[in-house]
Amino acid sequence: MRVPLSWLREYVDLPATETGRDVQAKLISAGLEVETVEHLGADLKGPLVVGQVLTIEELEGFKKPIRFCTVDVGRANGTGEPQEIVCGARNFSVGDKVVVVLPGATLPGGFSISARKTYGKVSHGMICSSDELGMGDDGSHGIIVLPPETEVGKDAVELLELVDEVLDIAVTANRGDCLSIRGVARETAIAYGLPLRDPALLDVPGPNAFGYPVKVSEPAGCDRFTARTVTGLSPEARSPIWLQRRLQKVGMRPISLAVDVTNYVMMELGQPLHAYDRHQVQGAIGVRRAQEGEKIVTLDGVERKLHAEDLVITDDRGPIGLAGVMGGADTEIADHDPSEEGAAATTDVIIEAAHFDQVSVARTARRHKLSSEASRRFERGVDPQAAAAAAQRTVDLLVLLAGGTAEAGVTEVVAPGAPHTVTMAADHPDKVAGVTYGRETVVRRLQEVGCDVYGQDELIVTVPSWRPDLTDPNDLAEEVIRLEGYENLPSTLPRPPAGRGLTARQRLHRRIGRALAGAGYVEALNYPFVSEQVFDQLGLEADDPARRVVRLVNPLSDEEPALRTSLLPGLLAALRRNDGRGSHDLALFETGLVFQPRDAARVAANLPVDRRPSPDDIAALNAALPDQPRHVAVVLAGAREQAGWWGKGRPADWADAVEAARTVAREAGAELGIRKGQYGPWHPGRCAELTVTVDGAERVVGHAGELHPRVLKTLGLPARSCAMELDLDVLERVGDTVPQAPSISTFPVATQDVALVVDAYVPAADVEAALREGAGELLESIRLFDVYENAEQLGEGRKSLAYALRFRANDRTLTVDEASAAREAAVALATDRTGAVLRG
Repeated sequence: MRVPLSWLREYVDLPATETGRDVQAKLISAGLEVETVEHLGADLKGPLVVGQVLTIEELEGFKKPIRFCTVDVGRANGTGEPQEIVCGARNFSVGDKVVVVLPGATLPGGFSISARKTYGKVSHGMICSSDELGMGDDGSHGIIVLPPETEVGKDAVELLELVDEVLDIAVTANRGDCLSIRGVARETAIAYGLPLRDPALLDVPGPNAFGYPVKVSEPAGCDRFTARTVTGLSPEARSPIWLQRRLQKVGMRPISLAVDVTNYVMMELGQPLHAYDRHQVQGAIGVRRAQEGEKIVTLDGVERKLHAEDLVITDDRGPIGLAGVMGGADTEIADHDPSEEGAAATTDVIIEAAHFDQVSVARTARRHKLSSEASRRFERGVDPQAAAAAAQRTVDLLVLLAGGTAEAGVTEVVAPGAPHTVTMAADHPDKVAGVTYGRETVVRRLQEVGCDVYGQDELIVTVPSWRPDLTDPNDLAEEVIRLEGYENLPSTLPRPPAGRGLTARQRLHRRIGRALAGAGYVEALNYPFVSEQVFDQLGLEADDPARRVVRLVNPLSDEEPALRTSLLPGLLAALRRNDGRGSHDLALFETGLVFQPRDAARVAANLPVDRRPSPDDIAALNAALPDQPRHVAVVLAGAREQAGWWGKGRPADWADAVEAARTVAREAGAELGIRKGQYGPWHPGRCAELTVTVDGAERVVGHAGELHPRVLKTLGLPARSCAMELDLDVLERVGDTVPQAPSISTFPVATQDVALVVDAYVPAADVEAALREGAGELLESIRLFDVYENAEQLGEGRKSLAYALRFRANDRTLTVDEASAAREAAVALATDRTGAVLRG
């Protein structure tokens, strides 16, 4: 809602020194979201005056029509001589009054005006259009033509009200009253503690039997309908400048006098109105639900097929308007156009000021994809008591500006109803805010809003008609709190009970995140939504369990209607996006939930709202939800170590992905098995299968390695990209998260190296496991430090694996014989299990 400060001052006597910024601060403190304050004409500098066109000479020989004009600007140019101006506009004639900017002036945008030669003539100034003056669209598509009675030489800055401040307010869905100058003026008056001159306080004649006939067949959808008639409107009457300027400042385009007046009153009072051409309305006006299949051509020229729930305005022919949304073309106000012969302008109008059901208007507007200024207000709540005043205000303006005559007949159809009352404890706002306001403050603030308040300890509050959003005690408490100032609420931190903190699971997830971050990974947070096509792109088998997804009934995007079963799609998309933007050396990780549908589908029961759900209720709800284990995944691409003066860098490879899995397992206190594997998106020869032992049985919990070239090409990823994914919940289950301090021995270590020759297909992990078991408890650590393949020395299909074995005892220094015996036992078991042979 755009609110000109000059218009606001008509209803609230703000101090003359108050600026738009000051009012903005006050309204924000009162709870309104004033986004900006626009300073109209801030960079405008005169002279800008009214001129009268004396002569027009058409210049020939140019690609576009050019006119050389002489314009009388009075004494504004200091000489009284006609001003010579070159202009390309065509919408004015000799004798018209126009807006002229003279040399030395500056227009909005910092455009300086000076005498200059153009098209073979010297132009001393410029004839202005509304866009050039920053006024907005006036519908003329050319220069401004002023009314004939405008005085020549008059200051156009003052005439056109070019200097002003406009507050742009983001009105929330519950504050329909602030979609009007009246509503914002009320908030301003409360914020400043000043009286409000309510523009809706008008003398309105009562209904009588002479008004235009109206029949409301759907009182639930229209509880109030006021109709007034004005006849004898002058076809040549145009909206005065002040009216056009106010509409432009609030963001509306002037159209014609009758339409402009209804729009003006709507912006002033917040009551949408509609004007019908009386000669085009056939019979009585009615309000009813549409019949299925009925059609109407709305004012935007679109034929619309109506729904049975649409509320429509009718005459004897059928629908002539969508109630609260838009009128029909059959009864549109016709403007006077001298260029059209036989075109009759509207001289008699019927003014409609009605109150329609919020939900009905909202559904109709969405059903027909037709949002309007009227529907926007009805959806958020309109003051039903303002309908008669708005109709009277419209009639008064039409009589004043168009020379019309107000007929004596007044139609008002009102459905029975009573004001809404709310019962609230006087200290309820105190309990909500944690501040002691006291009964007097509560009553005073509610009365400022417009409520009638009775009672002592228990207050009976009658809500004003313009605040339909006040429905319960919490709404009233919010009014007291916001008017007392949200900024005055004390800041207090909650006190958690002693002995509570993060759960063991939360601590584990944080440790894993810190460990991966310390290893050079950057955390990425992705949406949990995926397209089922991504499983084809990842190369998953048709019967892969990961293809079973939970589909959303109302997805945010139709392209991603399912919940993820893996973290890789989101991470790989983030990898591709960052690589495409120039970041080629990447290491990303994510921890998050994946969603696995249960075998038996269940429907969740509706939980009670009047009490805390029982453990059985919560258990039944959880049983209906999909399994949601937490996974961790990493992706890598580009350089893992940068090159520099310190040496050569190296690219990320499958070993880095495996090491990331080891890092996660160490934090979880789990023993991770690593062996050759093959699955989905990973390269068959460079994929590690990650296992743990659960209840005595080996279980696969993830994979790590280099991605398949086909997957990289399909997803547009960098070459040799790597990835890892693990099931964190299983690691947590088998791991020991109790920190284990390392044992420190005071005795020296005995190091023994061993090189074993095995078949090329034998995994190094199997050889290492055999060495570890055979070496016994004296083995402190084992490390593979060399892999060697040479057919001439080792034989075809053979490889050499070199291990460093470290032996140490806790109670003594090992002898050479003890270390050698442990080494020989380790080699013997490796030979027995894997066929290894000592090299050399």
